[in-house]
Amino acid sequence: MDLFAHARKEKEDGKEPLAARMRPRTLEEFVGQEHVVGPGRLLRRAIQADQISSLIFYGPPGTGKTTLARIIANTTSSRFVTLNAVLTGVKDLREVTSQAKDERSFYGRRTIVFVDEVHRWNKAQQDALLPWVENGTIIMIGATTENPWFSVNRPLLSRSRVFQLKSLSEETLRTIAQNALTDSERGYGELDVKVTPEALNHLVDVADGDARSLLNALELAVETTAPQEDTVIVDLAVAEDSIQERAVLYDREGDYHFDTISAFIKSLRGSDPDAALYWLAKMVHAGEDPDFIFRRMLILAAEDVGLADPNAVAIVEAAAAAFDRVGLPEGQFHLAEAAVYLATAPKSNSTMGYFDALEAVKQERTEVPTHLKDGSRDKEDLGHGEGYLYPHAYREHWVAQQYLPDALQGNVFYQPSDEGYEKDVRNKVQRRREEQLAAVVDGDLGVGEVLTFSPENRTQERWLMRAVSNAGRRLGKLRDRVFEQAAVQRHHLVLALNAGSGLFVWEALRLAPEGGVWALTSDAQSAKALRQQGEPLPELRRPIVLQGSLERLAEILAQNDYDDVRFDVMVGRNALMCQEDKKGLLLSLQRLLQPDGAISLAETIPRETQRLYKLPDTSSLHEKTVQTWQEAEERIYTDEQDPMVNWDSQDLKKIFEESGFQRIEVTRERIETERLITEEHIDRWFAPRTKGRPSYVQHLRQHLSQDAVVEIKELFQEQLAGRTCPWHSTITFVRAELSR
Repeated sequence: MDLFAHARKEKEDGKEPLAARMRPRTLEEFVGQEHVVGPGRLLRRAIQADQISSLIFYGPPGTGKTTLARIIANTTSSRFVTLNAVLTGVKDLREVTSQAKDERSFYGRRTIVFVDEVHRWNKAQQDALLPWVENGTIIMIGATTENPWFSVNRPLLSRSRVFQLKSLSEETLRTIAQNALTDSERGYGELDVKVTPEALNHLVDVADGDARSLLNALELAVETTAPQEDTVIVDLAVAEDSIQERAVLYDREGDYHFDTISAFIKSLRGSDPDAALYWLAKMVHAGEDPDFIFRRMLILAAEDVGLADPNAVAIVEAAAAAFDRVGLPEGQFHLAEAAVYLATAPKSNSTMGYFDALEAVKQERTEVPTHLKDGSRDKEDLGHGEGYLYPHAYREHWVAQQYLPDALQGNVFYQPSDEGYEKDVRNKVQRRREEQLAAVVDGDLGVGEVLTFSPENRTQERWLMRAVSNAGRRLGKLRDRVFEQAAVQRHHLVLALNAGSGLFVWEALRLAPEGGVWALTSDAQSAKALRQQGEPLPELRRPIVLQGSLERLAEILAQNDYDDVRFDVMVGRNALMCQEDKKGLLLSLQRLLQPDGAISLAETIPRETQRLYKLPDTSSLHEKTVQTWQEAEERIYTDEQDPMVNWDSQDLKKIFEESGFQRIEVTRERIETERLITEEHIDRWFAPRTKGRPSYVQHLRQHLSQDAVVEIKELFQEQLAGRTCPWHSTITFVRAELSR
């Protein structure tokens, strides 16, 4: 009986390991990895719609990579083939692709090939699969514990969507253990098994995010424990025997190797000796090469400690030499001493100035100044070295003279820090630079006029184009700031509030390709435009466009069968600005966020916008008219009953606090711009409205006579029409989170 026949017989006899028996068969049974297969996520929607494209599942062992592949196999109408990269070669691939072509030609069926441990395939094997993935004959699903950006060929990677799976949380592991204990068909539901809380805590803790490790330990504990009055009791002692030590996840040639050394170096750079010792211990425990660790510490001693402590290089070099003499295990003292010294040393990266100088070398074509050239050969004929001032002939062994090439005079490459030894050097270097600059100026090497600049063309059209361009850049900066606050991750579900033109929608799609993006617009025209813009995208990648008011968002989601969706991040611009019940709205949004969800907004504060009465010269108007005009306009922005103007940054922060949000960050930014005032602007300001908010002229007429209003309009037309004016506004950026 061969191995595969034996495995089939075990399965038939119900003797599969518990981890294999409890493997989820459907998405509903799958536990954990909500960021990948939670309600509304891209992968879940793709599986449910049977629209799978080539995928790579990347993550630690026991996190559900193979399970997700089997769930896809159970739900798809495509032919499903499983290969193990360790056991298969190019010949096996040819057989699979040949069968896939026949399936496609004769039956119109796609073939999905699941490749376990895809990183084990060499370049030739991956290249052999590439043409069939590219022409759609095969849809590949790969599983790997190695970073696919390093272990998978770039062409194959570019045709696949990568989903990173994370180590399972303790809560998820407890759920998996409980399911195994209660499932009467595949688990121990038919037995009377009691696992003490201490035992379960130990199993979950030592499993360290690995469901397979947890179930294997639970199975060993149950199967090897004799029943007491028909009850199997798994206590702490039994649990400790079943799983005694957490496995350290580490591969000296893989992702964990690079991630751990990165964490170690960043801890040293960040002056955290505790974290540095932890990551050092993890590397040594996993068998990392000490020479590699010392080499990285020697680099850091020059790169990040530098001249703030010039002894750092000598200390690390001495520790490395001592380690070579002593070896392990006692050499761990020398590793630790070097690490703690670097972590606690003052820091300076001023040596990075070398790379600025290197860039200047690449960019500039320069010649050595004559007085710096070697005068031992050509001094008499060419004057090389003539004019050089010998520093040791001067007091303090220094004299101000030119050392850089003419084209680079005034460039600064070395920036001394304020730390350690270098702090003492800083003042001396700065003072000498000032003297050096004076020497350059006195030597008639001054630069040209750079203090003023006039554009060649000042026509109205050019100024208008410039104003439009600046507006686009400002909006782009605003968008970038909102998303920077939001910290959107690739798997997030993002809701763009007040989506409008789609400024936030397309950025969200770019940042969350494995998640999903919803866009809420208030009008049908904007919704239609967003849908049309999204049509070129694959159906599963398009934003889900909703239409309606923000107050009805929960109802709109339910109407579109998205009532189970909870968003990781909500972003928006001026989503709250005009809302009458801002607190009530935030409470309703809260219920649509994940427990650790966040909201990031940019809200213009209308009460702090530009006043129109400040734009023209009012000296031709009667003093009383000007005063009444100013008072009338200010009343627009002080109306406590108007939800658009009765708030500022502090009010907004208070509303978020009262709504139960935490970690609330509120910042204000005053925007100074120029605005072109057109005839259309003036007509709009001075035209009455029959519905909606009153226009500017309607506010003025409450306090000024008709003649005064006409006089003010004429002033605008004479002084402002067709001209650019300074314009200011204030924006509040808000970021708030729910408690975990």
